[in-house]
Amino acid sequence: MISATDFRSGVVIELDGDLMQIVDFQHVKPGKGGAFVRTKFKNVLTGRVIEKTFRSGEKFEEARLEQQVWQYLYHDGDLYHFMHKESFEQMEVGDDIVGDKSKWIKENTDATLMFYKGTCISLEIPFFVELLITQCDPGFQGDRATGGSKPATLETGAVVQVPLFVQEGTVIKVDTRTATYIERVN
Repeated sequence: MISATDFRSGVVIELDGDLMQIVDFQHVKPGKGGAFVRTKFKNVLTGRVIEKTFRSGEKFEEARLEQQVWQYLYHDGDLYHFMHKESFEQMEVGDDIVGDKSKWIKENTDATLMFYKGTCISLEIPFFVELLITQCDPGFQGDRATGGSKPATLETGAVVQVPLFVQEGTVIKVDTRTATYIERVN
């Protein structure tokens, strides 16, 4: 159990049957009356943000989330197959959990799976990945005045904007949070 006075950013609690992560909190002690805590939560599963106010003595059940590093193996229909790196146990994760992150993972990539009561609830991928450009139009001579860019299709199917000098067959580093080109990889 965790008291409202012990709230810290990043703590996950169970609230009305949902897993809620504390994004921001503020302890308030008014001139008269009891102290209270204004809290901003983010739903771990849906990402929805809500604000609630609690009396300072209220208690909540702290959720125990477990993170494990698994290796991505392959994609089959709506299922993504992962293998635990130590026990070699394999698990299928649905498209509802992987979502748009599928365009940044390729075979043998490590990913962090988050579990709650033995059930996988979310997937975290590295912030930076190195991927091969499989299709890219050539840049044109003299088209550099504006620091131009062009679309490039990566080996996972994702499309990012790259500088004109980058060619097909080049391995590049991409920021998965913003889907932006970082640099070429030698």
